Amino acid sequence: MAETLIALDRISKHYVRGKEKIEVLHELSLNIEQGDFLALMGPSGSGKTTLLNLIGGLDQPSAGTITVSGQRIDTLSGGRLAQWRARNVGFVFQFYNLLPVLTAAQNVELPLLLTHLSKSERARRVQIALTVVGLEDRAKHKPSELSGGQAQRVAIARALVADPTLLVCDEPTGDLDRKTADEVLGLLQTLNREHGKTLIMVTHDPRAAEYAGHQLHMDKGRLIEAGAQA
Repeated sequence: MAETLIALDRISKHYVRGKEKIEVLHELSLNIEQGDFLALMGPSGSGKTTLLNLIGGLDQPSAGTITVSGQRIDTLSGGRLAQWRARNVGFVFQFYNLLPVLTAAQNVELPLLLTHLSKSERARRVQIALTVVGLEDRAKHKPSELSGGQAQRVAIARALVADPTLLVCDEPTGDLDRKTADEVLGLLQTLNREHGKTLIMVTHDPRAAEYAGHQLHMDKGRLIEAGAQA
């Protein structure tokens, strides 16, 4: 039986805009198992990205508890939460967020600069991460010298380089053509199935969601249905 990696218990999130209180998530409870590949789907404004940000420790809930690997993260201070993210979560975004002045290898190395690893160990991990995504021969190329698909693979290598427990992906193929998107999604699926990574992916694209093991649909801050792929 798979172990629960992430447990959300009655999570709510609201923002205050002037005198208006805007509810984004409403007492949402969810368990995510170790090794799952979960696609979060729903219309714009349904709360998908907010939920992803809470799970990844980029934001904190207004109410409720979030436990990851047995540790409550909703009560961590800003500094401790940043340390937790650096050790446990890799992020993949729609627009890559690569620094244009750095090479692919230097971009991948960035998360490791926050660690106490030696330069040689950082270089070893960067090489492994680029090899996993099939870009070891592009290590010295800058983002302007890469295709969109290659740039996203570099971003995935950067997310992987610290060997995190969890990968969170926010519309990772939203800026890619269909063929390139399928290649990137195939890579994410391989990371899940062959490398045992737990992935949570926000997507508007039903075809992208088919690569995941499970789909959760959201609307107006609530889970409205769940499905599993064969």
